[in-house]
Amino acid sequence: MKIQPFAVEQWMNAYETRCRYNLAETCVESLTLDQLLGLAGKRASILDELRPLKLTYGAIQGSDRLRDAVAALYDTRSRHDVMIAHGAIGANSLVYQALVEAGDRVVAIVPNYQQHYSIPESLGAHVDKLRLREEDAFMPDLDALRRLVIPGTKLISLSNPNNPTGSLLERAQLEQVAAIADAVGAYVVCDEVYRGTNQSGDELTASIADLYARGISTGSMSKAFSLAGLRLGWLVAPAEVLKAAEIHRDYNTISVGILDDHLAAIALEHADQILARSRSVVRTNLAAVDHWVRSEPAVQYVKPRAGTTTLLRYDAPIASRDFCVRLLESTGVLFTPGSALDMEGYVRLGYANNLRAIETGLEQVSAFLRSFGRA
Repeated sequence: MKIQPFAVEQWMNAYETRCRYNLAETCVESLTLDQLLGLAGKRASILDELRPLKLTYGAIQGSDRLRDAVAALYDTRSRHDVMIAHGAIGANSLVYQALVEAGDRVVAIVPNYQQHYSIPESLGAHVDKLRLREEDAFMPDLDALRRLVIPGTKLISLSNPNNPTGSLLERAQLEQVAAIADAVGAYVVCDEVYRGTNQSGDELTASIADLYARGISTGSMSKAFSLAGLRLGWLVAPAEVLKAAEIHRDYNTISVGILDDHLAAIALEHADQILARSRSVVRTNLAAVDHWVRSEPAVQYVKPRAGTTTLLRYDAPIASRDFCVRLLESTGVLFTPGSALDMEGYVRLGYANNLRAIETGLEQVSAFLRSFGRA
């Protein structure tokens, strides 16, 4: 199978360890094990839980305890609708391996995480892309989507909240996407790893898995739950999708680590506390980013409504990759170039980590922008 290089991941692999100010990171600042155990009230008892664990494969689809905790994030789902995977990246891969064949038609809302269009293309599918535009606040044109989704379309793919723009589809808009899919019997695959990081309100955004019979939600412990080191995610999907995904899972996963399963269950049983922390981080940090953007004449953006990232449109006569390499080399600040997201003329900023590093890094960016002769 031939597949396009994963541009974002290759960029991060090449440069992430070489920066002083990592403004490309997409996870909410990671919890330490001590912080997780503290909020769960388990600092004194965790070894008593772990010592008896036999370090075998564990439950193949994920423990009942963990799948119950995942299902609790949804309004209408149970453990029987949940499959545990190696991160959302593993869950997404399983979905496309299970559903997409050569000749199938896929509609992808872009920009998006590259898996959602490059994997279907590598499997021989015809992928039509609906591009989000800055002038629409990076919200999809649903009339244009309706024109693309024709009889024979296998699935629609999107992320919500969107990576990298931070735009957000509310329940009514997701219901319209579901209706468009339902008209032709298509699935909707929604990457929901940033669900729970809204800039307003304390409720979880509606999930496509709750709104549509052929809706498929993928999620993980990495972004909103600040535990990327567990390498654990999930898919919530109709029974026929889970059955098909299970066949592929046997070839590439078997089970997740038993310690990862256990710690993820502890975390999700305290999801409200973790998500409250995440919302505090993204709201505080975005306020600082917004203040900087408003004072920086060489940068414009659409303020995100959710998630941990945003696209910055910069005013400088240089391609985004060259911009980011020169910025890193001269200031130590790391952005993700828009070219890695098929969004030339932009850079992606991740704003959910250390606030002081973000503020200092953005000061360095302003100085760098002034080197192009602008005020």
